[in-house]
Amino acid sequence: MTVLEGIQKSAEFLAKKNVESPRLQAELLLADVLKLPRMRLYLSFDRNLDASEVEQLREKVRRRGQREPLQHIVGSTSFCGLEIVVNRHVLVPRPETELLAETGWEFLATVSGKSPSVLDFGTGSGCLAVTLAAKHPGARVCALDISSEALAVARENAARHQVADRIDFIESDGLAGLPKDVRFDLVISNPPYIPTSEIAALEPEVREFDPRGALDGGEDGCRFYRMLGKEIWSWLNTGGRLMVELGYSQAEEVRRIFEEQKWIVEAVKPDYTQRPRTLVARR
Repeated sequence: MTVLEGIQKSAEFLAKKNVESPRLQAELLLADVLKLPRMRLYLSFDRNLDASEVEQLREKVRRRGQREPLQHIVGSTSFCGLEIVVNRHVLVPRPETELLAETGWEFLATVSGKSPSVLDFGTGSGCLAVTLAAKHPGARVCALDISSEALAVARENAARHQVADRIDFIESDGLAGLPKDVRFDLVISNPPYIPTSEIAALEPEVREFDPRGALDGGEDGCRFYRMLGKEIWSWLNTGGRLMVELGYSQAEEVRRIFEEQKWIVEAVKPDYTQRPRTLVARR
């Protein structure tokens, strides 16, 4: 089997399994097998795959056909230009969350006179914490999550990008594990925001493979916004900001939640599809 034949056969199989962008997925899986950049495959269409490579490709394609996320199969994903390790214990970072990260590091650049401090609430893979530490070498970050398995992944990503010495990892249910005397210039969060009743209708890649705890935002999806709006202000420095990612169609409700708790909503920023996605607030 040649490289081109492997791509074609894999794409045909994935198409039958209703996998989106089957040709692209097939190319990415084969590139992972061969440890090549995807575009190098186009220079190697006539190369014959050996028996081991064919078997590896078949196994990866089989898993993808069962709707296991590509990122789990290859073991990582790109986030703000950084390679982030992911597995079943963490939410696979979405492109929309890159906008939240960008808003965060742009704000940190305006904090003067000291090393800024950040709380990443519900850190998961650590994608936000690691990115902010990498983009702002003076920042000190606290990465909090309820899941010890998620924190293990976040620690791995921090070590991979050489920022582990500036990130403190805290296992905590809600804010209970935060020291009372710490204060942050930025609290940033991509919290669980899917209403419980809607989880069953999500794509299989999300419903079956992302951890439910990283998805379930309670009956209306707003459980964690209410908690942050009510409780997090006492950990925020004067002039600090709270930034959260929003679920689809939640902008007005989340704005109301924060304004009822006396927050000033500075901005609600759109994502790539022009849906409101990132809320920025201050006290």
